[in-house]
Amino acid sequence: MAKTKSKGVIGILTGGGDVPGLNPAIRAVTVRAIREGYKVIGLRRGWGGIIDVVRDKKFDNSGNFIELTKNVVDRAARTGGTFLHSSRTRPSHVVKETVPQHLQDTYKEEVNDLTEEVIKNLEWIGIDFLIAIGGDDTLSYAVHLFKRGVNVNAIPKTMDNDVPGTDYCIGFSTCITRTINMTNNLRTSAGSHERFMVLEVFGRYAGFTAMLPTMAGAAHRCLIPEHPFNVEQLTELMVMDRKENPSNYSIVLVSEGATFEGGEMQFTNAEKDAYGHAKLGGIGDMVSAKLKEISPKFNNGNTINTINQKLGYLVRCGDPDAIDSIVPMAYGTMALDLILRGIHGRLVVLKNGRYDHVPIEVVTSTKKLVNVEKHYDVERLHPIYRDFEMLPLFIMASE
Repeated sequence: MAKTKSKGVIGILTGGGDVPGLNPAIRAVTVRAIREGYKVIGLRRGWGGIIDVVRDKKFDNSGNFIELTKNVVDRAARTGGTFLHSSRTRPSHVVKETVPQHLQDTYKEEVNDLTEEVIKNLEWIGIDFLIAIGGDDTLSYAVHLFKRGVNVNAIPKTMDNDVPGTDYCIGFSTCITRTINMTNNLRTSAGSHERFMVLEVFGRYAGFTAMLPTMAGAAHRCLIPEHPFNVEQLTELMVMDRKENPSNYSIVLVSEGATFEGGEMQFTNAEKDAYGHAKLGGIGDMVSAKLKEISPKFNNGNTINTINQKLGYLVRCGDPDAIDSIVPMAYGTMALDLILRGIHGRLVVLKNGRYDHVPIEVVTSTKKLVNVEKHYDVERLHPIYRDFEMLPLFIMASE
């Protein structure tokens, strides 16, 4: 029997931090695309795998891309993370020391734009259509490629839920579920020792990962990047919460990007990634120390000790929950539908509970942050509970 000619080749990549739900999205695209007559190529390590491609058929590029089959994606879809792997590579800004070996004679500047290589490599692999799955950093480069004529569509992924244009990003629900679960588990220690508990969670510029668990009752207070906090105000509130709690403890969730009034973000070191972001961390330690130091002022002269825990990667590892299994399936299906209809340059989204798609340029044209006036009580350092009618599932929409 003659082999059926492919309708085209679809490339899929995942970039940025891993989250549960990436593999279900890859599966959704792959299984139906193959059924529709397309070939699917998984591009390894995000944009990093593409710039590492050596355009020579004798060269082993298996570390950079792989043909996807139903069997491959079926096995992976039930698991967390991304079996295609990931990176924080920014092809338009590649520093000299990270330029691939085979390109070092061509690109010798301190910072190099390898976009021409990306386009040539996609053509050499045979990619006709590209689906990029990532957060605003990964997708900002997808916008750049679309403007250069590449047929790109995008799927929003980030545990922080801060990609503009959509109410929901893959990974957020599992993150919130884990944060609530671990906070509830840790409260047994806080109660046993009658302490403050300070839990640092992800959230560089947006405080959704601290807001939603607090709104669900996991914590008494939360600190978010959108509102610099007064530590004496926080301490007074935490002492009050502790006194009102029969088990004599109180909990605050702290976004990693939260700042003291007049202060700055806290970083673990000065090293920055390709998008200019230094690794955040340490604000939870500082809040914990200050709470203990100031507590006697509001507690009859007596010091209150703290339990200080950084939840970190525990909330982004492991298998996806139900929402992060269903939404990626829908997003992947929609991304393929766009290709079948000849539509490119779109970001698939959830808006007010309904699936849709918007121009991919929304990723770089605006920011998605907590609307402090609408959702955050700056006097109580706590979410606002009112006016939920017609709001989306996770309350705080992409404005």
